Amino acid sequence: MTNWLSSKILNIGVASLIAFSIASCGDTSAPIDQTNETIWPGEAWEVSTPEAEGVDPKIIESIVEELRAGIYGSVDQFLFIKNGKAIADFEFSVDYDAILAEDGDNHSHLNAGEGDHQYNYDHTSWHPYYQDTKLHTMQSVTKSVTSAALGIAIDEGLIEGVHVPVSQFFTDYHYDLTDPRKSEATLEDFLTMRSGIEWATEGGYGRSEHSTVLLEKSDQWIQFTLDQPMDNDPGTVYEYNDGASVLIGKIARQATGKRMDQWAKERLFDPIGIKDFYWKTTPDGETDTEGGLYLTTHDLARFGYLFLKKGQWNGKQIISEEWVKASVTPIVKDVSPDNDRVDPGYGYQWWVTSYGEGKPTIFAGNGYGGQFVMVAPEYDIVVVFNGWNLHRSGEKSTYGVLEKVILPSLK
Repeated sequence: MTNWLSSKILNIGVASLIAFSIASCGDTSAPIDQTNETIWPGEAWEVSTPEAEGVDPKIIESIVEELRAGIYGSVDQFLFIKNGKAIADFEFSVDYDAILAEDGDNHSHLNAGEGDHQYNYDHTSWHPYYQDTKLHTMQSVTKSVTSAALGIAIDEGLIEGVHVPVSQFFTDYHYDLTDPRKSEATLEDFLTMRSGIEWATEGGYGRSEHSTVLLEKSDQWIQFTLDQPMDNDPGTVYEYNDGASVLIGKIARQATGKRMDQWAKERLFDPIGIKDFYWKTTPDGETDTEGGLYLTTHDLARFGYLFLKKGQWNGKQIISEEWVKASVTPIVKDVSPDNDRVDPGYGYQWWVTSYGEGKPTIFAGNGYGGQFVMVAPEYDIVVVFNGWNLHRSGEKSTYGVLEKVILPSLK
């Protein structure tokens, strides 16, 4: 047991707490949602027990034991939704002030502003929680949410489609277009991280020359990104580019006439019951669509559940099924050597962590520091982890828990 990570169980109902502690689980191979009746969360998620939903409580116990022991680094919350019901809901108390004091300056981290500043990633007023609320930083899960909101704009006919050239949305900006490749890049190229725009990522976010660090220190995020040179033909080479996601947010604003935070609230958050959120604003007055969103863990699960249900929510089609399918299809394949991912693919700002013959499909929103919303549609599962492992990365990543621990136990 580490002395920097303590945990407490959230109150999710007496029956669930009993279920977590019992040793006997009976048959854990029950079919998914035998009644085919979709359970929709109201103000809160309905609570059930693991065994009632076909999950061995010993599996949950083992995961929680490792979380408490710090095996997965600094983790703040773990939420497990099965068949539309919460069967595990744990919060862990991590003293980030103590961790930072212990580490001092002997670490690498992304820090685009000193002191009490929203891009100082070591300031505990901003990271991982927003101003001591339950709103947790989403980091690059923000990209998946932005993509969903963009999809709604396309569904509504405000953008012709994903094959339109991106340059048509930035005619008010002055930047070098002598390289014809800048005019050829399409919206789909941006969504799939094949923009062709040069983005220096060597050494990770702790390196001062990283393009995202320079972006977040700049006063003009849109202009900064547009000014970057091209290093590949659009649509040909995968290169993770936070700036491309910034431009996607601006494109949505140009098309809808509303900044992304307002558009997402009206068309995405309100319809699925997300009432409270915070979204950073950049110095040039745009919404930070590369990593600035804060949600509660329970509301992040709502977003995952919306995609599990193919864009439907309680009888209404919030996002078209076509957009959801395209978003979580591995358009780009084999993009990462990370040991916690098996043949990962990338769709429209979504990771597809497991796919192919004989493998259950898992897609995920993935954020810096340990933010994961992972969805396994074939099992009616949404799993959410939120953490902040910049200084305590742990022996394992929570990113592998669904694929490597939970799903094998259901077979």
